[in-house]
Amino acid sequence: MTRGLIIGAPRSGSGKTTITLAVLAALRRRGLAVRAGKSGPDYIDPAFHAAATAAPCVNLDSWAMPPTLLDGILGHASAAADIFVIESAMGLFDGVPGPAGRRGRPADLAARYHLPVILVLDVSGQSQSAAAVARGFATHDPAVRVAGVILNRLGSPRHADGIQAAMAELGMPVLGRIPRDATIALPERHLGLVQASERDDLPGLLDRLADLAEQALDLDAILAQAAPIQATQAPGLALPPPGQRIALASDAAFSFVYAHLLQGWRQAGADIIPFSPLADQPPPPSCDACWLPGGYPELHAGPLAAATRFLDGLTAFAATRPVHGECGGHMVLGATLEDAAGVTHRMAGLLSHTSSFARRRLQLGYREATLLADTPLGGAGTVLRGHEFHYATTPDPGHDAPLAHLQDGRGGKLGPAGGRRGLVSGSYFHAISLTASGEPPQ
Repeated sequence: MTRGLIIGAPRSGSGKTTITLAVLAALRRRGLAVRAGKSGPDYIDPAFHAAATAAPCVNLDSWAMPPTLLDGILGHASAAADIFVIESAMGLFDGVPGPAGRRGRPADLAARYHLPVILVLDVSGQSQSAAAVARGFATHDPAVRVAGVILNRLGSPRHADGIQAAMAELGMPVLGRIPRDATIALPERHLGLVQASERDDLPGLLDRLADLAEQALDLDAILAQAAPIQATQAPGLALPPPGQRIALASDAAFSFVYAHLLQGWRQAGADIIPFSPLADQPPPPSCDACWLPGGYPELHAGPLAAATRFLDGLTAFAATRPVHGECGGHMVLGATLEDAAGVTHRMAGLLSHTSSFARRRLQLGYREATLLADTPLGGAGTVLRGHEFHYATTPDPGHDAPLAHLQDGRGGKLGPAGGRRGLVSGSYFHAISLTASGEPPQ
């Protein structure tokens, strides 16, 4: 039976992703079949996990996914693995108000699946006080078991010894001691890490991280803490496929698409046909729906504006078949996109809004969307859960009919959002799942 564990931390920026990659790369090097998951709605970390494990990484979100879907995704993804490692988002107990187990907290996964948590502590600027932090996390929720800690960003052996002695008094196992090392830091940009596909040095980095794990972590003890995963292997369907043959934009500008959505569409019998707008490829005419996912179109606005075969082909496709854009895809469907330097680029013009990165403002959080019309996301009245995460602003919202009414993860009403015209629809909302997949939210 597959065994699993969660790598968590008190907060973002503690080094979870780097340490998770080190563990994944080292265990794979040892010959284990390793799979990974990411709690929450992140896109970028899962691509690094996939590179480290040579297998897709799935997202697991207790707020956005109904429990049966969550069980199916975890069970299906972990079925062929020896070890399944989940990296938590933000802090271990961070989430939104809601019923127990449905708050979007990494701790929800630990409690539901009885998985141990390895807590990564950034101990720069503190010493024995790290034990007080560990004690608080270990006792905060009786349903969540903190099985040990990894001390990260240590200044010296003396620094490490002082903290380890305090952990010993607490009875908390220290499973790793990692010194400060700027050479293993992962570069970031405005939505998080620079994408895995942009790192030509990624294989070498993963080798170095595997070396680090062998030297600085007690991998045998970490493996010994892992617990059996008990979840159904039926993957479930988060969102009905928008067509039988789906043209999926897929390149450096359009890379934010969830593995569980694609898996569910294929399971439902749909074919997914990738194409590259950056290579000036139009949606394949054999397809009956087109999906433009999120990504970084603002970094490629010039080439996209010059991709006339793509833009003309998209316009022709949209005349007879549905096209939907999420976040970055929504920006490209609009009239213009202003890049960070203030240069305005013509986009598809299939919707009338404009987007700007010269006037940035962070929009971040869970969203629940109620569709106002039939679209590739579902029929009118369909309720979906997902998230919004972008820095783009909308200088001109345009005159298209709205796609959906939104509310945030706390139930606050955000009003109408997105746009739709003819067979074209889009919004900044990233869909994760229908609110019900055979059952209502619990």
